[in-house]
Amino acid sequence: MYKCRNWLVVSALLAAVAWSAPASAAVTVTDDAGNKVTMEHPAQRVISLSPHVTELLFAAGGGSKIVGTVKYSDYPEAAKAIPRIGDLRQIDVERMIALKPDLLVVWTHGAFNQQLDTLKKAGIPFFFSEPQKLSQVPETLLKLGQLMGTETVAQPAAAGFQQQLQQLTAQNQYKPKVRSFYQVWGRPLYTLNDKHIVSDAIRLCGGENIFGALSTPAPVVTTEAVLHENPELIIGTTSMGDGKNDIDQWKNFSTLLANKNHNLLAIDGDLINRPGPRAIEGAKAICAVLDEARQHRTQTNLKAQK
Repeated sequence: MYKCRNWLVVSALLAAVAWSAPASAAVTVTDDAGNKVTMEHPAQRVISLSPHVTELLFAAGGGSKIVGTVKYSDYPEAAKAIPRIGDLRQIDVERMIALKPDLLVVWTHGAFNQQLDTLKKAGIPFFFSEPQKLSQVPETLLKLGQLMGTETVAQPAAAGFQQQLQQLTAQNQYKPKVRSFYQVWGRPLYTLNDKHIVSDAIRLCGGENIFGALSTPAPVVTTEAVLHENPELIIGTTSMGDGKNDIDQWKNFSTLLANKNHNLLAIDGDLINRPGPRAIEGAKAICAVLDEARQHRTQTNLKAQK
């Protein structure tokens, strides 16, 4: 029964992406920027220009095809051995071309975007990746699997993610709302708006991002703005095995609801800040801290009644 449900999920996802059935025929998919990407043959030499892209490529069965990537592409373990051709600020275009890639999978917010014009002139196919919702992750896995000819790996990976997403949605759809502040970084104080996959996870878990309506994808906010919104929960993040976070700074504000209710909670930011295959684990972590905040709410109310 489990396998049957999985393949039903795969069939539904495949209907949402464009592909050509014959294995030897050209494959065309649509990337996250709305561009059509066509491969006459499965990609064999792929360059990843974002850590989340690297994770997606591995999960889709194409880890062995990655010939170059950027700084912080550290998951899975095998990704650490891939040659680096730059970071999100600058890439070594000459070195990249020397690697003879037949597919580039890029993230559109890197400061190296102007350098991409040179690569476009070289005629290398581009796939822009920026999943803004959890439901887009399995779709992306399928598309990358099609471009690389690794559908036999990508399809079950997509189905597994989709099944977990459906279960998480069912478990959290009727839970009380928790107004939340998601703190990416403490100094300066960075957060994310509603267009980021983090906010999609917060919504799924029954939460509300207090700065979700801001127009900037990753806005800097002030301490005063957070105090004014007075969130019930502050979610801090750790990254790359660093156990430190800056949410303890909020302990200095006795009137802050999140502080009074002991809701200064941290998660592994790499799981959800990177919109890749581990995002479902990040969503589970967010649901867990929202549940903890609800539990603290109940405990506080019980104390007040005594």
